[in-house]
Amino acid sequence: MPGPNALPSRTVALAAVAGAAWLTRRALRTRIRRSPLWPLPALDTPVSGYSPRRSVRARVLARTEPAQGVVRLRLTAAGAADPLPPWTLGSHVDVVLPSGLVRQYSLCGDPFEAGVYEIAVRRIEDGRGGSREVHDTLVEGTEVDLRPPRNRFPLAASPRYVFVAGGIGITPLLPMVRAMGPRDEWTLVYGGRSRATMPFLPELAGYGDRVSVHAQDETGLPDLSWLGSLGTDTAVYCCGPEPLMAAVRAAVPEGTALHLERFTPAAPSAAAAPFTVELRRSATTVEVSPTETTLAAVRRVLPDTPYSCQQGFCGTCRHRVLAGEVDHRDDLLTDDERRTSMLLCVSRAEGDHLTLDL
Repeated sequence: MPGPNALPSRTVALAAVAGAAWLTRRALRTRIRRSPLWPLPALDTPVSGYSPRRSVRARVLARTEPAQGVVRLRLTAAGAADPLPPWTLGSHVDVVLPSGLVRQYSLCGDPFEAGVYEIAVRRIEDGRGGSREVHDTLVEGTEVDLRPPRNRFPLAASPRYVFVAGGIGITPLLPMVRAMGPRDEWTLVYGGRSRATMPFLPELAGYGDRVSVHAQDETGLPDLSWLGSLGTDTAVYCCGPEPLMAAVRAAVPEGTALHLERFTPAAPSAAAAPFTVELRRSATTVEVSPTETTLAAVRRVLPDTPYSCQQGFCGTCRHRVLAGEVDHRDDLLTDDERRTSMLLCVSRAEGDHLTLDL
């Protein structure tokens, strides 16, 4: 039952859409006046006319370099008949690169800027090729396919916030920081190898002592022990490399809301064990060793089995499970989807056998 001081339903809906249900009426009205307003869905609400698999053709409007080894791209729809879907704070998009590779990048622009997406990508020389392709081929005017935004990292209402970013992990947190009002209690801890490699520092400097910057070549790794004093009235949002997130998990006390966004799959909870996979339609069985993925084993006998990210993010290698318990290690499927399917690139058998509809 709403209290006597509840905001009007339309105001609440708009604020929640922007990931900022906690904003005051005045702050929300100011933001709406500043930005073009268009209908935005509530967090995780499907957009009418769009499906998770449907791609939209987009064009690179502008390309800048906010830090060494980082490119920032502004994207818009390539055709007026197929606009970019709206998005909410914490969302990411699947970018289908010209080579066919699919990579996931957090949206780091303004959800109120209709028809424009922004992403920032760090070049990883020894990676799997996606970031190198972005840097080498996506110039102004280049067209790519984008799948509609998904949000596994929404900003929840909380009296106070702590944001912790490592390197390019600043991208999903930057729009959240921008959405904070002058009365909101929040702080950002931002670490990186060096200031030269850390994007968005000039913008973040405008927030004064709410933001603490830790360049490893100057001061070493940030001290996170103070997170242990946080109460249950604080929400902690963290994005960055796995060692940083492990340190945050270890420091945050039980009962404090912790939200993590990964660029790589979570480390296995236990040592991998071998198991067998029956491919029902192919009438064959394959052995999956402790050192290989389910996908690699399946592709030994079905080499045309599709895949892309190999990190449990894009869903290209999702297949139906007919029998057996799955050790799900992805960051994509919902609980309902996990009852009947798995992502072959990261997930394994909970026991010693699985049966797939392949």
